[in-house]
Amino acid sequence: MPDPLRKKLVPIEHLQDIRGVQLPARLNFVQLVVTGPPGSGKTYYINHVHGWPNEGYVDLTRKGWWKDQTLTYRPREVHLGFPFKGFSEALTVFDKEWLDAEEPLYLELKRIQIPPSSNNMFQTNWRNRYIFEFLLPDPKTIFKRRMERHKEGYFPVDKNLTLEMVVRQLDIYREVALYMHEAQMQVYVREDLSKPPLRIAEQGDVDVPKWARAESEHRSDLKSLSGWKAFIFRKNPIEWFMVTDQLQVLKKECRIAHDGKAFEMVIGDQKLVFHPEVIIGVKKKNIQKNWLISPSKACSTDTINGFARIKVGERVLIGRDNRQYDEIFNFPKSVSKRHLMVTNIRGDLMISPLEGKAAIQIVRSGNQDIRGRIGTNRFNAILGIREIYGDSIVMLPPDEALKTIQNVNTVLSSEAYRDKDDSGAPGALVELPGKSRLLIAGDLHAQVDNFLKILVENCLLAHLASNSASLVVLGDAVHSEISKEMEDMDGSILMMDLIFKMKIHFPDNFFYLLGNHDSFHREIGKGAILQGILMRKRLHELRGEEYVTEMQKFYDLLPIVMKTDSCIACHAAPPGKKITRYELINLRNYPVICHEILTNRLKRSHYLAGYEKRNVKQFRQSLGLPKRTSFVVGHTPLDPFNSFWKNAGNIKGHHIIYSGREDGPAIFMQIQKKIIPLSYPAEPLTKIINEIKQV
Repeated sequence: MPDPLRKKLVPIEHLQDIRGVQLPARLNFVQLVVTGPPGSGKTYYINHVHGWPNEGYVDLTRKGWWKDQTLTYRPREVHLGFPFKGFSEALTVFDKEWLDAEEPLYLELKRIQIPPSSNNMFQTNWRNRYIFEFLLPDPKTIFKRRMERHKEGYFPVDKNLTLEMVVRQLDIYREVALYMHEAQMQVYVREDLSKPPLRIAEQGDVDVPKWARAESEHRSDLKSLSGWKAFIFRKNPIEWFMVTDQLQVLKKECRIAHDGKAFEMVIGDQKLVFHPEVIIGVKKKNIQKNWLISPSKACSTDTINGFARIKVGERVLIGRDNRQYDEIFNFPKSVSKRHLMVTNIRGDLMISPLEGKAAIQIVRSGNQDIRGRIGTNRFNAILGIREIYGDSIVMLPPDEALKTIQNVNTVLSSEAYRDKDDSGAPGALVELPGKSRLLIAGDLHAQVDNFLKILVENCLLAHLASNSASLVVLGDAVHSEISKEMEDMDGSILMMDLIFKMKIHFPDNFFYLLGNHDSFHREIGKGAILQGILMRKRLHELRGEEYVTEMQKFYDLLPIVMKTDSCIACHAAPPGKKITRYELINLRNYPVICHEILTNRLKRSHYLAGYEKRNVKQFRQSLGLPKRTSFVVGHTPLDPFNSFWKNAGNIKGHHIIYSGREDGPAIFMQIQKKIIPLSYPAEPLTKIINEIKQV
């Protein structure tokens, strides 16, 4: 399988030398925990740096493992116990059950317990207490070492050793290293003791962990009162920048307060608007003081724009070296590669000029505190949704529901941009002309508020109305994945009611593709919960057999693959073999291929039957598209901490989107053939919309 860390490891620039070993500059020696597969050199490493001599074991599935006595003594070599499907207890990669398994065991990453984080000086921040070094040499190197040591004595873990076994063990550790990094734990990688350490950096990630940076320039001076205040309250004694309605040049590092007001930043020929992210209906203690950066103050009338978010605690580079920002804003050459750094410190923005030749200019953008209010554009979108849906967001009454789904099926029977298949029915391929800006949402899984959030933000509803944007949902809008909601089908029914109303209102630029959960089949569900059967039963109870028949007709009429000149999208995967446009149109005549597109997953160490780079490449070629054409799927979230994964599986142009997270949805937007992720915080919009009186 592809190495999940490939092209994600970058050198740590600032290092210190401890007993001849290069370690990150600000790493405290006693934070270090060294781990890796058998034969990676952990014991030699710990002995070399004079660490704790006895190896330890940590079960990552056990709640509170971070308080384990094993981790009291550091630096130390630690073996890790991992969660595998079918085993209630954790296994190491040298346990008999793991080694003797006929098929590779499925690594259930979600069962790994993540230490709590805290910014309270009186509580331990367990995520920062340890820094895990994953020692991951080349598999051939490990195999050679283990074969040599086996000659010198009996090592049970090396019995019946093969290179394939070593590769699989390495894959497990690589996946766990990436998972822990995604969980914001302190992780880095070393390929050999003689080589410098490497940190994990996703595409567009320009932030550097504190322990890998040079010594802080702002150390508290305990000889002064301000120094003691900064030390005790963890506040940085940097000068405040007072934003006014006059353009001012920002010449040195300073801090802009989170006062609920927006401001504009001018860098050469580039203008950026910074405005606080406003969330309504959420408890005050749960509101994060995030900032949004957009290219203009208000929604453009002719095209929908991308934006960036700076979350609390995040540190981002603004400049052409930040590929993600450059894709969103298309920086001109007047913006340097590393123009400035912006850090969100509990809502306040610390701005640090770097190497920019053009001046950084700041000016107030409206004097109104926007906190606690719904902006005009969002309010108009809310009213628009009420008008489209017909007042309150509740399940439709049976008669209206039946009429609505019948109308949807009439639209689908002659849906725009779909050729007929050989039977005269609408084909499974929808080919959009690419005139409007493309937005793609992934699995929503009955999170109605997430769907509403997508519609009310960024003036999307207005752009759908003006045909300047097209929204494609990649199926699986039904069947909640939240454990306490899995048997409740009412949220799924309401979600489909909303989708039906949107399809009727925007028949030529709102599209829903078939997902594997869009079925009444008894195999559809989670664990022992037969969600497909439960959905059919609930629809029959509420709306009768005629409605159930229409819902099955809806499933049968849905497109399965979406194509433009620069993007392909489907629910889950590319087909396993070459396929022609004719076969895609007649896809329902090829059930094996159809099943692959709806259910297959990315190849990984525990899912060897999955698709890989050659399948994506083959799919593009089959449709006569360039090799870097974007290929977007849902179905397989790679970890529980994110909603999107660009270049997933180290396949360029292959992206995964998931829109059903409880903490808010994400979508992809295509700008100039580049796929831009946009994410939104959760907001109780069903309640908010229902409480707003019609005007």
